Amino acid sequence: MRQSWLLAALLGLPLAAAGQPPPAAQVQLNGMLGARSALLMIDGEARMLEVGATVKGVRLIGLEDGRAIVEVGGRRQTLLLGASPARVTGQNGPPPPRQILLPMGTGGHYTTIGMINGHVTSFLVDTGATSVSISQIEAEKLGLRYLYGKRVVTQTANGVVPAYMIDLASIRIGEVEVRDVEAIVIPAQMSHVLLGNSFLNRFRLRRENDVMTLELRY
Repeated sequence: MRQSWLLAALLGLPLAAAGQPPPAAQVQLNGMLGARSALLMIDGEARMLEVGATVKGVRLIGLEDGRAIVEVGGRRQTLLLGASPARVTGQNGPPPPRQILLPMGTGGHYTTIGMINGHVTSFLVDTGATSVSISQIEAEKLGLRYLYGKRVVTQTANGVVPAYMIDLASIRIGEVEVRDVEAIVIPAQMSHVLLGNSFLNRFRLRRENDVMTLELRY
C-alpha cells in the first residue's frame, strides 16, 4: 500500500486512483458503415472507429447485423444499434455477467454475433438441433480443421449427407464464454451458425417480452 502511495505521488496521480481498477466506460452504438466502422458514443463523446481500432481504451472487435463487439481491458461485450448505453469494465472490474440477452428478431428468431475460437461469426438459436451446426463454407472461414473430425452422416433437406463431428475450443457471446463445445460441420448453405443443444444445455433458458435469457448453469 505504501509503495502504491509513493508511486502515485511520484507520478502526480490522485491518491484515490492508486491501486484502483479502471472505471467502466459507458459505450453506445449509434451507427454503422457496413462491416468496416462504427459510430460509438464513448462516455458521451462521439467517435468513429474502424474494426480493430482502439479509442479511449475501447477496442472495436467486429460488426454485423446491427451489433458491435467491443473490448475494454480484455473483456468483450455486444452492443445493439440504438440500445441504451452499456457499461464496459476492464479485467479488474466486477465479475462478468453469466447471462446472455437475445431480443427477438425478424421471423421470431433469436440471432446474435459472437466468436468461435476467437473468430467472429453470426449465430441463430435452434433448440431443435442436437449440436452446434456449422456449414462447411463457414467452417473454412473460421479456420476449423473439420476434416480431422469424426466422419458421420446426417439427414438434411437434400437427404443423407456426410458430415464431421468436431470439438470447438470456445464459443463466446458478449462476455459469456463456453469451452469445449461439440459441433457438426455439414455441406449445407446456412446464413448462421446454429446454436444447438450442445451449447444451450449449458444454460437455463427463459423467454419474456420477446427477449430470450440464457443463464449459465455452472
